[in-house]
Amino acid sequence: MIYFWVSFGLALHLLFWGAGLAMLCAPKRWGRFWPIWIAPAGVALQSIVVWVGAHTTMAGTDVYAGWSELLPLGLLILGLRRRGWREALRGLTRTAGLWAVMALVLTLLTLPLAYSSNLLTTSSIGSCDAADYAAGARVFQEFSSTDRTGFMGQTEVVQVGSTDNFFEFWLRLNHFTPSALIALNSTVFGLQPYQATGVLTVMLVVLVLPLVFWVARTLNLSSLASLWLAFIYGVSPISWYAAAHVAPAQLLAAMGIALVTSAAVMAWRDRKYRAWSYTGLLGIGFVILWGSYNFIVVVCLIPAVGCVGGWALARGEIAAFFRWLGCLATPLVLSGLFFYERVAGVAERFLLFQQTDFGWTIAALWPEGWLGMVANTGLEPWGMGWGVLMSVVILGLWFTALFRMFTHNGKAVWRIIAFTCPVLVGYGYLEFQGWRHDDNSSYDAYKLFAVFHPVLLVALCPWLVWLRRDCRWHLICVGAMVIITAGNLYTMRAFADRMSRGLLVVESNLPELQVLESYAQVDSVNLMVPQLWERLWSNSFLLRKKQFLDVSTYEGRLPTGLHGEWDLNGGLMQIKLPGEDSIKINNRYSIVRTGSPWFIRATFDEGWHKPELWRARKTRYWRWSFPVGWLAIENPQERPLSVVLHLECRNLEARDLEIWVDQEHQQNLHLGTDIATISTRPLLIGPGRSKIALKVGAFTGPTNGSDQRLLGVAVYAITVEVLPDI
Repeated sequence: MIYFWVSFGLALHLLFWGAGLAMLCAPKRWGRFWPIWIAPAGVALQSIVVWVGAHTTMAGTDVYAGWSELLPLGLLILGLRRRGWREALRGLTRTAGLWAVMALVLTLLTLPLAYSSNLLTTSSIGSCDAADYAAGARVFQEFSSTDRTGFMGQTEVVQVGSTDNFFEFWLRLNHFTPSALIALNSTVFGLQPYQATGVLTVMLVVLVLPLVFWVARTLNLSSLASLWLAFIYGVSPISWYAAAHVAPAQLLAAMGIALVTSAAVMAWRDRKYRAWSYTGLLGIGFVILWGSYNFIVVVCLIPAVGCVGGWALARGEIAAFFRWLGCLATPLVLSGLFFYERVAGVAERFLLFQQTDFGWTIAALWPEGWLGMVANTGLEPWGMGWGVLMSVVILGLWFTALFRMFTHNGKAVWRIIAFTCPVLVGYGYLEFQGWRHDDNSSYDAYKLFAVFHPVLLVALCPWLVWLRRDCRWHLICVGAMVIITAGNLYTMRAFADRMSRGLLVVESNLPELQVLESYAQVDSVNLMVPQLWERLWSNSFLLRKKQFLDVSTYEGRLPTGLHGEWDLNGGLMQIKLPGEDSIKINNRYSIVRTGSPWFIRATFDEGWHKPELWRARKTRYWRWSFPVGWLAIENPQERPLSVVLHLECRNLEARDLEIWVDQEHQQNLHLGTDIATISTRPLLIGPGRSKIALKVGAFTGPTNGSDQRLLGVAVYAITVEVLPDI
């Protein structure tokens, strides 16, 4: 239940922030529809407040978030005075159907999160971006712009381009607005970023729905058709893919592009009288884009400029077209001056794209996938059978609708073409580049498609004009709506299942790492955490401590070599040293002092399968070895050390486990089929690198008919205990 309280609470809080600004910025002609713009107005206003706060010496939103609530309250009072409370209330009731759809979609998105964990936390089905956003949220929630303690000012780790500290990295290069929203709302609701990040992301999906509805209405679709498109966006695999991978910046960019595109086209239609009245809405859209995907500003206006440019050229209204461009340029430039650091970081961002192959491979969308009909959570197409058939049907409906519209409304046809073709061409080009170079360009292709999806979805369904009952194509339209709805719900169910299992979850043992920030004896740590998800979250929970990495972990977290005073060991491998030279935090994390006379390092070497986990209300991790699995022990001391291995393990059959050290057999242990802890007798480890082999005796082949791997021993935890010198 806590997930629903938080998700609906966050949504209502953000709508409170945007209500007054939406009333004040709504164009006079469309003032009665002011609730459409509440969500983007709230996002923009919170982003502005945190941006201003980040440029002061105040220690984050924990200091000023409470007082900042007076700003939206004041704007709400001004908006009600301008609009009148009766008219404002009528605006809310006029969009009651939209609010119902939003509540339904938010419930559907929140349910899988509630199933994934009893405790309020963040989970992902694959991407580790959530930890990055949470780290940025801690920056804006707890630190001042001048704070350079711990990881914040550790230049050798966080220097990226023109930024040499973690605070400026978030202002200039990384996605500012998502972390700003997480920080501000976490403070207000008394949450930590790891608790709010996942819920806030699914909430952002819902906040895009009003703009999908409005784009559809501006294309002269009925209220029913517009509500249906908003619902389809809310359950679409395109949207759920972003929510399941925790990608709030992408959803914010989609919100900004939908607002800018619709407002720009409306400004052209009202160019003779009220074009400048859309400046407020355009400014809100540009604020969102600068703060989230600053680089997308380069292409965000292509559909709108293509649409209006074609209309102006056809009618010879070139002067009016340039005046309209001035209406767009004014809020773009003013918002850019306000977010000057974000503007300056655009070029660097594109350089980073060239230097780093971000993301992963994502399946290309066929035409039916453009409307959300995909086979699985990987966005795979249905294949050569059903896929080709559905693609033909979708394209057939689209071209038929355009042909029928062209005979009496060529202007509408051009708008649909301008809204779809440039984006689809760019999407196809990036997919081709990914295939040609065998890289992750398909990831960029998906991102491009997704941020324009609110506009694309509407423009790909012009046949919804047949929904009128007096149209002979009415039944075809209804049939297409039923098929598309069923296709989206089918994959939405698959996403819900994966999200409820939470393949990557911030377990309760991860936040417990933050206790290290209170340990005066711990000044710096080496993050010896093998899994990227846990390593990134460890970084976010230890920002007040210096951190060193031996692998490239993420943007702003460069490998430096392990120069820390303590090793943070995470995962299945733990080290225990005599006395106070090691501190156990919980069953998965511990620290050991690198300057200890008994200090060693231990890692998994060759002979091991990938780590596995079982996710339910209680999580278990394990790792299978091959018939021979090796552990590497680094002894930096000049003398041998005596160690004991404590193995929490099991096997598929009861048998002997042989322990070898550097090719010499040492002892045998009995290995059972139930999980149990077995310990070796003391093993002598010489200076330098040694290898310990775990050999399963009398191994004859796979013993599990459903698993054809060669399996040795399954370990659930290994503790390497160093004994004191005798």
